Amino acid sequence: MARTRKVTVSTDAHGHTAGWAATELETNLAPLPDQNAAAFFDVDNTMMQGASIYWFARGLAARNYFTTGDLARFAWQQLRFRLLTTEHAGDMSHAKQAALAFVEGWRVEDMERLSEEIFDELMAPRIWAGTRALAQLHLDAGQRVWLVSAAPVEIGRVIATRLGLTGAIGTVAEVQDGAYTGRLVGDLMHGPAKADAVRQLAAVEQLDLARCVAYSDSSNDLPMLSVVGRAVAINPDNALRQTARMRGWEVRDFRTGLKAARIAVPSTVAAGLLAGAVTAGLAVRRRRQSR
Repeated sequence: MARTRKVTVSTDAHGHTAGWAATELETNLAPLPDQNAAAFFDVDNTMMQGASIYWFARGLAARNYFTTGDLARFAWQQLRFRLLTTEHAGDMSHAKQAALAFVEGWRVEDMERLSEEIFDELMAPRIWAGTRALAQLHLDAGQRVWLVSAAPVEIGRVIATRLGLTGAIGTVAEVQDGAYTGRLVGDLMHGPAKADAVRQLAAVEQLDLARCVAYSDSSNDLPMLSVVGRAVAINPDNALRQTARMRGWEVRDFRTGLKAARIAVPSTVAAGLLAGAVTAGLAVRRRRQSR
């Protein structure tokens, strides 16, 4: 039976105001305790306003890993590339090669430290309070809550830890002798790869996917949304909103009016651009330092 509850999430564990959403969520969908159920949340524009890799790049720029001019110039180059091409096999191969090249040579502990610092500074204030409240409903019911993101898994783990969630699935970088090689282990955590990862996790954790819930803002996540028993569109793009209407999925939009219009373009662009921009920016910095 559905139960009506009021969940209030105003600050995180570090005292940050939780984004631009209402701090109280009225819901009649509070999940019942279920050891074989879990919730899977996309991160970018679903759990937080904008793209986590964008805010990570902003934090790196503030630490002089590259200049804001480098960031803007290479972001534009990546935008041209993505606007003039489509996601056929060659383009995805290029994206896969570039996705984590920027961490080549970094120590794992440095990546983790920077992720923690930048989350606290730039990401925590942009967590959608409404989405965080939805996650809390699952936690309160004793269910596990996982983030599923195309961002490096280290960033996802920091976000999950800071929010008190179970864990994170993300893009995995190869490590040798405590340092990143710049190569991926497996695929980018994007599209069908998210659905495959959720299936694998469900098998390991003995979850019944028919009793699980997935949340996302993007039509790119339709494979993940379709593999669970219940799908919820959060701050959806137009394509996902249309699909949600056709399939009778719940839609929750924590954006309002002008705020939604302002964040839609930069956050969408950032999600696709910043991995390439960071890669190029740090390459420039390494060349400058080697002179």
